[in-house]
Amino acid sequence: MDEVADAIADAVRREILESLRGTRLTAGEIAAKFEISRPAVSRHLRVLRECGLVHDELVGRQRFYVLDPAPLAEVAEWIARFDTAAAWTHRLDALETEVYRTRKAHRARPKDEQTKENTA
Repeated sequence: MDEVADAIADAVRREILESLRGTRLTAGEIAAKFEISRPAVSRHLRVLRECGLVHDELVGRQRFYVLDPAPLAEVAEWIARFDTAAAWTHRLDALETEVYRTRKAHRARPKDEQTKENTA
C-alpha cells in the first residue's frame, strides 16, 4: 500500500492515471499532455508500472500503457475507515430497525392497552 500511496502522491502521476482511465495511450501521447520532458514522463510511468497501477502492452512497434486500478483498492479501503458517513449509515440503519420493531410491537398490543396509554 505504501508504494501505491507514494505513487499517487505526485500530481503528474495522478494526472497520468486520469488520462489512462477508460483508454490506453502510448508514452508519446501521455508526454504530449505535459510540459515536462519525455524522460521525466518515462520515469513517472516506470514508478506507476513498478507499483502495479499501470501495465504496458506491446502492439506491433508501439507500447501502450493501460490503467490497472486494482492496487488502489487497498488504499481506498484504508481511507474508507475514516469516512464517518459510513458509520452514520450503519447507525441510521440500526435506528430504522428499532423504530420498525417498536411500531410492530405497538400494533400487536391489544386495543384496550393502547387506549389507556393514549388517554393517560
